Amino acid sequence: MAKIKASKGAPYARILGVGGYRPTRVVPNEVILEKIDSSDEWIRSRSGIATRHWASPEETVTAMSVEAAGKAIADAGIDPEQIGAVVVSTVSHFKQTPAVATEIADKVGAGKPAAFDISAGCAGFGYGLTLAKGMIVEGSAEYVLVIGVERLSDLTDLEDRATAFLFGDGAGAVIVGPSDEPRIGPTVWGSEGDKSETIKQTVPWNDYHVGDVSRLPLDSEGKIKFPAITQEGQAVFRWAVFEMAKVAQRALDAAGISAEDLDVFIPHQANMRIIDSMVKTLKLPEHVTVARDIETTGNTSAASIPLAMERLLATGQAKSGDTALIIGFGAGLVFAATVVTLP
Repeated sequence: MAKIKASKGAPYARILGVGGYRPTRVVPNEVILEKIDSSDEWIRSRSGIATRHWASPEETVTAMSVEAAGKAIADAGIDPEQIGAVVVSTVSHFKQTPAVATEIADKVGAGKPAAFDISAGCAGFGYGLTLAKGMIVEGSAEYVLVIGVERLSDLTDLEDRATAFLFGDGAGAVIVGPSDEPRIGPTVWGSEGDKSETIKQTVPWNDYHVGDVSRLPLDSEGKIKFPAITQEGQAVFRWAVFEMAKVAQRALDAAGISAEDLDVFIPHQANMRIIDSMVKTLKLPEHVTVARDIETTGNTSAASIPLAMERLLATGQAKSGDTALIIGFGAGLVFAATVVTLP
């Protein structure tokens, strides 16, 4: 039996740069209320959302990703050609193939890196970060571009009172590279597939080819709707509130730190009440900065954590070298949490 030479990369990995892109159009709750029977007060009290960004036709998944990636590359101070892999997490790239990561890699000038998409919903950024860390330590890439990007306005049913106000668009990106010290902790991740029906697409794409209109969703005028994201709000809320705080605590334990050691908490921006509940359950000290980007950005799924991270650093609410706990959770149901040092 031949002996295979082991690959060798860096001892550890870290986030070296971060970038974000929010579409230019800001959509207040008043626009959402044109289609549903609700109120601005109800939306704010239930979700914490006041506004969100919706992309124009020109602000495609690719275009937003390239903008965010360019900022992350500049922030990291590397040449795009040094990027050995591009990992894109998204559920709103509507071509089955090729992966949008390949197009993004070309447009940012990354040369010929490995490039692929992943579908892990709102936990997608954490999944991508974990894959990037593995590539760097394993030695298959020196620098990895990880992007979370969504155009969820394309998958929003504006007549669905439970979800019409939730979703926004945007892209967040980080460069992950080598480190001499641990700067990305162990990942606590997993799935609960028995709850997969609680967040899902309304109908599969192939239903649009069967010719049976009775299987397709219709709007109030009887016209066929585009597929949308739907969820069982109360079930998802209970799961996130009671289970994700446990996952976050496990990530702290895996990193060998306590809540007192944290500087920043960056949860997936799903709902302000979920965020506040997690802060209380984890007993985070008052000195810990908590990301609440959802108020003006909405739920951007895979993009929410890097977008929130970028805003905290840009506004000075967090600083380079801070210790941050990040956790994403969503459709699947899937989750991923880890402790990182901010770039």
